[in-house]
Amino acid sequence: MGVNPTDLHGQWTHSHEEDEPGTLVFRPGDWNFPPSRGRRSIHLFADGTLASIGPGPDDRTRVRNGRWRLLPGDILELIEPGNASRLHIVKAAKDKIVFDRH
Repeated sequence: MGVNPTDLHGQWTHSHEEDEPGTLVFRPGDWNFPPSRGRRSIHLFADGTLASIGPGPDDRTRVRNGRWRLLPGDILELIEPGNASRLHIVKAAKDKIVFDRH
């Protein structure tokens, strides 16, 4: 596929209504989402830093800072304190990123 890292810059919010078995769908942060409690977002900055935003155990918004990078094979690596994850990008467009859940 060959995802361009600059296409990933910005805030991306989980659109769980669009998930299908085996996929996670993220939309730009300004997308017109239906009401939902506790959406997870990731903000990918051009300098390789990230802000991971989501509900904490008491439902208050929690922000965790870290780093991100795009690895060969269209793998997005997210590194936060005490946690690292890798997500395979199936599709990347200006209005949608689809990740393989496996």
